Amino acid sequence: MASSPSHDLNRVRAAARADTEVNFGFWAYLMSDVVLFSMLFLAYVNLSQRYAGGPTPGEIFSLHGVFLETMALLASSLTFGLAMVSLHQGKKNHIIGWLLATFVLGAFFLWHEVSEFVHIIHEGASFDRSGFLSAYFGLVGTHGAHVFFGMIWLLTMVAQIALRGLTPAIGSRLARLSLFWHFLDLVWICVFSTVYLPGLIQGGSA
Repeated sequence: MASSPSHDLNRVRAAARADTEVNFGFWAYLMSDVVLFSMLFLAYVNLSQRYAGGPTPGEIFSLHGVFLETMALLASSLTFGLAMVSLHQGKKNHIIGWLLATFVLGAFFLWHEVSEFVHIIHEGASFDRSGFLSAYFGLVGTHGAHVFFGMIWLLTMVAQIALRGLTPAIGSRLARLSLFWHFLDLVWICVFSTVYLPGLIQGGSA
């Protein structure tokens, strides 16, 4: 039995209302992340000169490593942008391909960051060595945890697109993930400018 026009209209309204509520919740979450990272940045600025006899930023940061991490994350922002272009064009396979490329770049970034942490800790510069290191691991580690969460979200979206196709609900979810991923890129630029760049300049002038 075919549904009545009024029933279809109610379904559309209910779906639109649910999507609006999800969007509101997402923006509330994103704003809470802004507050979280703002606090971590403030903590780092306040503690960045407190070495307690431990290593300084210039002694533990690697220009080569930071460059590779930055390029990988910026490139992932580009590939995600291309995925959104493919979404507007309705090209399902292209979307999946670009999302997987974004995942690979995110995985490379995260692998390199974890390797950097392991190397620093192996050199005796663990998070409890000084105020600087505590703030450094707290800020950069929190960003890395968000990237890891974003990668899980990426794989979830790839699976949904492959199984269900390009539905309006999936398109809306992908748009939210895009905002989240670009937000992480923006945070990383702030990390690079606040944490790594001053540290590398300090190391070069030492």
